[in-house]
Amino acid sequence: MRGDPKPARLTVLYRGPLASCDQHCPYCPLPTRRDPPDALRADRDALARFVGWASSAPVAELSVFVTPWGEALVRRWYREALATLSHLPGVRRVAIQTNLSARVDWVADADPGRLALWCTYHPGEVEAERFLRRTRTLRRHGVRFSVGVVALPGHLDAARWLRSQLPGGVYLWANAAEGRSYTPGEEAAWTALDPLFGYSVRPHRSQGASCRTGEDVVSVAGDGTVRRCHFVAAPIGNLYDGSYCAGLRPRPCPNRMCDCHIGYVHLRTLPLTEVFAGGVLERIPAGWSPSPTEGDTSTGRTVTGTAPVRSWRLPSSSR
Repeated sequence: MRGDPKPARLTVLYRGPLASCDQHCPYCPLPTRRDPPDALRADRDALARFVGWASSAPVAELSVFVTPWGEALVRRWYREALATLSHLPGVRRVAIQTNLSARVDWVADADPGRLALWCTYHPGEVEAERFLRRTRTLRRHGVRFSVGVVALPGHLDAARWLRSQLPGGVYLWANAAEGRSYTPGEEAAWTALDPLFGYSVRPHRSQGASCRTGEDVVSVAGDGTVRRCHFVAAPIGNLYDGSYCAGLRPRPCPNRMCDCHIGYVHLRTLPLTEVFAGGVLERIPAGWSPSPTEGDTSTGRTVTGTAPVRSWRLPSSSR
């Protein structure tokens, strides 16, 4: 609205109406759904409207994280939107969650310094070598990305194999499976792959805690409704009429617990904004980056990736 101050910096977690996925993971908490043509058109139009807003957003520094219910990169309009967003002068970073099932040659049209991908590997849903080939394509184009798995017992061997095949500079994360408890031995096995797994294993008390969401991080739905995050239903305004600006302010979290990475990473009671500095959206810890030639298959080298896992530590102020 006209008299409201505009934010200097804003991170938007965008989630349009898309809800279909090309994989059918039995552990996914979301019901499998196929979007009819009219729903896909509505999703495409909503995304186009958002990109239009971003092109003239009253924000000095904008970051966008696309967090779809389904798999978005199988849809042409998401690939085109990400490439477009990456070239907008006010956009610092544009990232997306993906299962990497779709082709990735489109990244050649994006700015590799601004585009980033959060890639989840689902064993049994995608051929492993195809998944790896696509990560190599991302690396050839200089695109930042992380790779992760859901930490189920049946996935541990696949995750270990994946770690052995990825260059050491690629961060491999593990998400605790929803509703699952881990024995000390199980937690240790996953922590050997992801030294930050402990943050995922235990839900974080958040009620009354200071959180960046609602201040300089917001969730935006396809119709422009702005909420402080995906996990707090109360709206704080609308993106397209500017009413959200009046709702941006520090506020405590109203939820008892926060157990999803894209939520608790913003809690000020945790050190994760510092841990992931420069890579919060794509889930890459600060300092965890490949050397220019690491993993170059033309050299014939096999890179196990264990050295960065062993040598990386939390920032000293976070211990």
